[in-house]
Amino acid sequence: MSSNSADRASDSRQGAKTRALAGKAMLSVVAVFTGISPYVADWNKTHVLNPLWTPHAKFHNGQTMAMGTLLALATLYFVWRRRGDARTNLYAATGFAALYWVSQAAAILYPGAAYFDRPFDTPDMHVMGLPVQAVIEIVLLGLIAAAVALSRPALPPGRPVLPEGGPVLPEGRPDAG
Repeated sequence: MSSNSADRASDSRQGAKTRALAGKAMLSVVAVFTGISPYVADWNKTHVLNPLWTPHAKFHNGQTMAMGTLLALATLYFVWRRRGDARTNLYAATGFAALYWVSQAAAILYPGAAYFDRPFDTPDMHVMGLPVQAVIEIVLLGLIAAAVALSRPALPPGRPVLPEGGPVLPEGRPDAG
């Protein structure tokens, strides 16, 4: 390998490391936001401290807030985990990071669901005509997708790409058919 191609390979590896670190940082920001934001948004008169809410509704709100914290911790664990396969760690971190926001996006589909209760549905709770929750979901799921695009480990040199239909087995092997 010539010095020039060695330099390009080194630059390429450094660029991949920088992109991976940027992706990990983005997933970490999503995780911290996921762990903290439910408490900021819900520990007030609109949710936890709302005297009109039934104890069971508050139970489910507590469950949702705790889920955000646990998903954030799981995301951070897999983002920064050094053992195991990098691709598997990335997919686990991505899944944990997205679960809270995908489930929140799906919550509006349930009968009688609303983004806000009437006294709290004010113009300042909308951005470009969308409820602030929907905007947050779009932004965070976009960050997660960008983090995956940046962090996805490349196939190592010399590792074959499998053809369509799976691996091709050499003739004469018992499992080759």
